[in-house]
Amino acid sequence: MKSLFESEALEEVLLRINKLKSSSKPKWGSMNASQMVKHCHGPIEVAMGTKQLDANIGFMKKLVFRLFKSALYNDRSYKQGIPTAPEYVVRDTPVFKTEKDQLITLVKAFNGLKDKKEWNTHPLFGKLTAEQWAKSQYKHLDHHLRQFGV
Repeated sequence: MKSLFESEALEEVLLRINKLKSSSKPKWGSMNASQMVKHCHGPIEVAMGTKQLDANIGFMKKLVFRLFKSALYNDRSYKQGIPTAPEYVVRDTPVFKTEKDQLITLVKAFNGLKDKKEWNTHPLFGKLTAEQWAKSQYKHLDHHLRQFGV
């Protein structure tokens, strides 16, 4: 899986984000382009430590999440329609340009952390290395950019 810490992957993602339009239609799912762009903020903010997820899911669910941890960053694309954490669901229709600009800012800020040594523990999947965080961010963005055909 590509890593959001790689210059080529960063440029690719930024180019694809810039191709998005507020009128872009999803190939699957129910989010519109504005909702998807705002939705993509969440995982990056969690990785950067500026957003918290509810980790009170119980021991057994945490164990199950940890068993599937590699699905966050392995080379297999996410399947269409996989469930999302409630904290990432966007129900309103935010201003597309504002959210798109914020996503670009977040992606660049995340890339700027490539030399960071200490990373927060993922609230559901446990300890991740910097590279695992960077691959998971690329994978999530790629999933939704493909969803909208860019």
